[in-house]
Amino acid sequence: MSHPDFRLNLRPLGTPRGVSSVVGPHGVGASPGDKKSKNKSIRGKKKSVFETYMSKEDVSEGLKRGTLIQGVLRINPKKFHEAFIPSPDGDRDIFIDGVVARNRALNGDLVVVKLLPEEQWKVIKPESNDKETEGAYELDLPEELCGSHLLQQPVKGYNDSPDVIIEAQFEDSDPEDGHGSTQNVLVDGVKKPSVCVHDKGKEDADAPVTKDESTSTSQDPRALPEKSLQRSAKVVYILEKKHSRAATGFLKLLADKNSELFRKYALFSPSDHRVPRIYVPLKDCPQDFVTRPQDYANTLFICRIVDWKEDSNFALGQLAKSLGQAGEIEPETEGILTEYGVDFSDFSSEVLECLPQGLPWTIPPEEFSKRRDLRKDCIFTIDPSTARDLDDALSCKPLADGNFEVGVHIADVSYFVPEGSPLDKVAAERATSVYLVQKVIPMLPRLLCEELCSLHPMTDKLTFSVIWTLTPEGKILGEWFGRTIIRSCTKLSYEHAQSMIESPNEKIPEKELPPISPEHTSEEVHRAVLNLHGIAKELRKQRFVDGALRLDQLKLAFTLDHKTGLPQGCHIYEYRDSNKLVEEFMLLANMAVAHKTHRTFPERALLRRHPPPQTKMLNDLVEFCEQLGLPMDFSSAGALNKSLTTTFGDDKYSLARKEVLTNMCSRPMQMALYFCSGMLRDQTQFRHYALNVPLYTHFTSPIRRFADVLVHRLLAAALGCGELPDLEPEALQKQADHCNDRRMASKRVQELSTGLFFAVLVKESGPLESEAMVLGVLNQAFDVLVLRYGVQKRIYCNALPLRSYHFQKVGKKPELKLVWEPEDTDLEPVQQVVTIFSLVEVVLQAETTALKYSAVLKRPGTEGLLGRQEGEQPDAGVAGDLQA
Repeated sequence: MSHPDFRLNLRPLGTPRGVSSVVGPHGVGASPGDKKSKNKSIRGKKKSVFETYMSKEDVSEGLKRGTLIQGVLRINPKKFHEAFIPSPDGDRDIFIDGVVARNRALNGDLVVVKLLPEEQWKVIKPESNDKETEGAYELDLPEELCGSHLLQQPVKGYNDSPDVIIEAQFEDSDPEDGHGSTQNVLVDGVKKPSVCVHDKGKEDADAPVTKDESTSTSQDPRALPEKSLQRSAKVVYILEKKHSRAATGFLKLLADKNSELFRKYALFSPSDHRVPRIYVPLKDCPQDFVTRPQDYANTLFICRIVDWKEDSNFALGQLAKSLGQAGEIEPETEGILTEYGVDFSDFSSEVLECLPQGLPWTIPPEEFSKRRDLRKDCIFTIDPSTARDLDDALSCKPLADGNFEVGVHIADVSYFVPEGSPLDKVAAERATSVYLVQKVIPMLPRLLCEELCSLHPMTDKLTFSVIWTLTPEGKILGEWFGRTIIRSCTKLSYEHAQSMIESPNEKIPEKELPPISPEHTSEEVHRAVLNLHGIAKELRKQRFVDGALRLDQLKLAFTLDHKTGLPQGCHIYEYRDSNKLVEEFMLLANMAVAHKTHRTFPERALLRRHPPPQTKMLNDLVEFCEQLGLPMDFSSAGALNKSLTTTFGDDKYSLARKEVLTNMCSRPMQMALYFCSGMLRDQTQFRHYALNVPLYTHFTSPIRRFADVLVHRLLAAALGCGELPDLEPEALQKQADHCNDRRMASKRVQELSTGLFFAVLVKESGPLESEAMVLGVLNQAFDVLVLRYGVQKRIYCNALPLRSYHFQKVGKKPELKLVWEPEDTDLEPVQQVVTIFSLVEVVLQAETTALKYSAVLKRPGTEGLLGRQEGEQPDAGVAGDLQA
């Protein structure tokens, strides 16, 4: 969860977080940027807190000459005085120390920085074990690296059972999406989750900020070996304000009741400590706020930053709305959506007028003459049981020569979304549907995504198809693209398809299957699923032989109470053969369309590239694995995949270790990005690292991704059955960038939604016990991956009933020796050694603060919910989770 501790800030009013008092508490009397309010109490000219931004001309000149560097700013969620931008050469990140050097830029902004003189660079002591030299990494795995997981909101009306199972918090049958459900920052080569900002024993976000112990500027850095210096810089310009400038948080009265500011402004304190505190006009606040501030102590508000002047430590903002009580699912969800700029408003009447008006809508007769009619074919969908936006359908027809005609049929969304229309503009702006645990924020009006475009069974639908002639081994003998009309014969869930795969020779009883149209039989569908499964297994095997990589991470799925909407339980989502079947054919279709559109429009294809991992982080990981004696080969995606699949056995300890290592390997990975082929000269950069293919795109999910709609238009133009989109390469690249930004925001929102529901579950059903494996060891704490729930937590020694603890390095391996206070004074204290890959038992427990939970270590040798004595094998429940 991103919402940290909701405590009063006791710092002197004028000092923003991350600014040492040396800067001086100018803010106490400083004007909050309101030109009319010149504060009389300040004598003489006001001192500037921040530097004036450079001019546009100087910036573009500096970028050309290489004296300035641009990059996306990442602020460490746990130490908000630390920020970073990636180094253009893939080396160690460039460090930006403190709020002043950040110069009013917010997390995610595209900034321009100027390097500081070398004597001001950050010094990293080699012996320090708590270094955060690459802070604030949030996990950015492209979906191609991970499983296809969909979240679908519960179907209304299906209330015959008390629970609704939410299959997972990720998008639908995209072969790619999904990764760990917490945000992470890197510490000593190990991520730590930022599920909550305050934990016992951690530096208090509200305490005056002291320098990190791993940083020192006391000696002249030039005298130190090069490796221990980290380039440091200051922000001189904001190229693009990508942060929404909206925040959720709490209202407080200003501390100085006698100041002129007190009569005009309240102080807004954001839950996300990476956002500055904000002055808001009292006239925006509830009428009785000044007289009864305590009534609002637990009320979440949304505030937008309007201005942030050079002479003020705090920004000036406007209160947008009151959300409700902190810690409740709906107010918190609305806060998350607003902070990440997700448009969840109703579609305007102007947009709705673009939809077909005469309902029920039927396919116009002229479409039949323009399309291949596949309505008699055995075509079906495979989706999560609760899915309503069905993008894709499959077919598999055996041919007389032993080969197969296999079809991927995708909803023809571009037919309903005319280019340049208000509907097109709003879809382009939203760019993606956003999947929360409890609902979907759709990219398109529900009439389209859940009815007209959705490939429901037994109704005629407009589709765009790729049809291949394939051998049983998956070799492509022929390929056809075109607009089609289909009539799906049934809507299978992943469970239905899985039971067909697992019972190849038995007829599945009709009552266990969904309705099938009378023109087709359940045997015909069953046979098609088995044939597709056989080919998919071959395709998959070949992909990994050809050097693809997959990093499956544990993902949470929730069971919700349909009356209250609260989580009743959760489990690790299992990724099975039926998911893999759909994944293989979606990948095949996406690759086929990438080649087709790029061949026809070499300058205007919308493709998706995946850059190789970040060199510096990869080298650190290589070194780390060598220290632990792990035989890992990082030379290519395929080599890494082979290491992960062959290094480990399938006993429980090995599976847990593989889980931890997969987690570590995901950190250096970069985001996959949409781009326009005409804007990137070097074709080797088109490659997709994880899939290890030269060209890739997204074609298979146009109901929920705008990139796919653009790709459909390009494909139609390539086939001569549609106009070439009216987009020059520059404009297409701009749209690609926007899709990348919105996709990133959508992933963050999904993770935060999962974190929110898990925090509520801990509060409602906790404490929860689980086995955990240690990912990293620090001087006074260690990080664990909680195996039953797939979450990462940091455990602090001073939060445990220890007599003492001692940190040391054995060889190069860090370890903590814990000496537990005996429960009975007659007993000897129990000693426990914690090192990387130690298997421990932890308890997750809610704290008094809204939606905050912590992890503590269970005392060795105590019986717990897991029902197992120390030294026995881990329980089967967790093993099941690990095999997911």
